[in-house]
Amino acid sequence: MQLPINSVADLGLALRAVRRTSKLRLDDMAATAGVSKQFASDVELGKETVRMGLVFKVLGEMGLKLSVDIPEQSAPELALLQGKQLKKKSS
Repeated sequence: MQLPINSVADLGLALRAVRRTSKLRLDDMAATAGVSKQFASDVELGKETVRMGLVFKVLGEMGLKLSVDIPEQSAPELALLQGKQLKKKSS
């Protein structure tokens, strides 16, 4: 199921729904992802100041993927930027 995410709160609700249907306690999910229980709670409650790197870690542990739908006209620019990023990593 595709779910539009327009806020941290939307993302938090989706995460909470998946965690609950997986019958995982909040502290167990946090431990598995390597984050604090408070951080996991903050994500689920839609706290605006959560660290994105850690959010992706929690999402990954729960099998959730986040995607962005960019305008087709931006695709060439994105490809250019990705190429530059690859060059930096290989240097």
